Amino acid sequence: MTLPTEPIGSIPRPPELLAMLNRYRSGQATLDQLNKAYDDALQDTVKRFEETGSPVISDGEQRKSSFATYPLEGLDNIAEDGISIPFEDGHCRQLPRLTSGPFRYQNYAANYLQSALQYANVPVKQAVISASALSLLYPEQGVPRYSREKFINDLVHLVGGDIRRCLDAGAHKVQVDFTEGRLAVKLDPSKALLRQFVELNNQVLNLFNPEQRKKIGVHTCPGGDHDSTHSADVDYAELLPDLFQLNAGNFYVQMASEKDPRRVLKVIQQYLKPGQRIFVGVINVIDNEVETPQLVCDRVLMAAEYIPLNQLGTTDDCGFSPFEDDTSTGREIAFAKIKARVLGTQMAAERLGI
Repeated sequence: MTLPTEPIGSIPRPPELLAMLNRYRSGQATLDQLNKAYDDALQDTVKRFEETGSPVISDGEQRKSSFATYPLEGLDNIAEDGISIPFEDGHCRQLPRLTSGPFRYQNYAANYLQSALQYANVPVKQAVISASALSLLYPEQGVPRYSREKFINDLVHLVGGDIRRCLDAGAHKVQVDFTEGRLAVKLDPSKALLRQFVELNNQVLNLFNPEQRKKIGVHTCPGGDHDSTHSADVDYAELLPDLFQLNAGNFYVQMASEKDPRRVLKVIQQYLKPGQRIFVGVINVIDNEVETPQLVCDRVLMAAEYIPLNQLGTTDDCGFSPFEDDTSTGREIAFAKIKARVLGTQMAAERLGI
């Protein structure tokens, strides 16, 4: 396929895995039993991902309890009462709070990648959490004997190390999840917070040379959890000009669920830089109706009116289950949607003559 297509990341976990997690956390199952359930879920995810025809897959984030906090699992210097992120349906997700320094990672994304590569027959991409998201762990009142300046320095090098480990392990792409970008505009309409986030993430991206940045991308969306969003009411035009200031080679942009995608595409056309590839979202992950390949094709053809073909790709709007307890979309629906993305992208490529 000459028009690239890639997933975002997460796939709903099998019911058997979720049941085993509950048994393990209640003391009714062993760690060995849980690890076997994780491995079974990973093998099944890779197999079914490949059956969709997707030329690039992910591990489905089967072992991550959360796309945002996977580096922190098991740390003893965080509390659970950090910043809350409200979603439009009324539910909230709460980030942890750093209680003492130094900030460190307990787990790296490359571990998930290496597990998936054992079973995959096609390229595998890996998602990592952004420095800007993790910066929210540092409380406003500060941390005793650990300055924010020291925290940011440690954070930049830890996130950079997370990306580098994935590249070294053979990731097809490394995707930085930046779902807080649009939310930043909602929290601070002056966009000072957004620009602070962009500057921080660029400190990480600038650790890599231009060739390496061709394999690094940034994902943006208004959040997606239990079929709800946290910032879809924010005008995309307030985010995109600053988004393209990030020194990444690829951008994964939610679009299928956007109310006026043509208007957004015009903004992308205005601010897109040479050398940047846009993977346009053609699958609405918070709608359980499975898109037809023809609908996907139509969405790609619309995007091609505004984005040069050598800078265009397709993706899903978001992960299907960024938190392990999000079962609002079933595995069958998720894989059916992915297959529609692949087939629709192929149809569009044929129509476009590429």
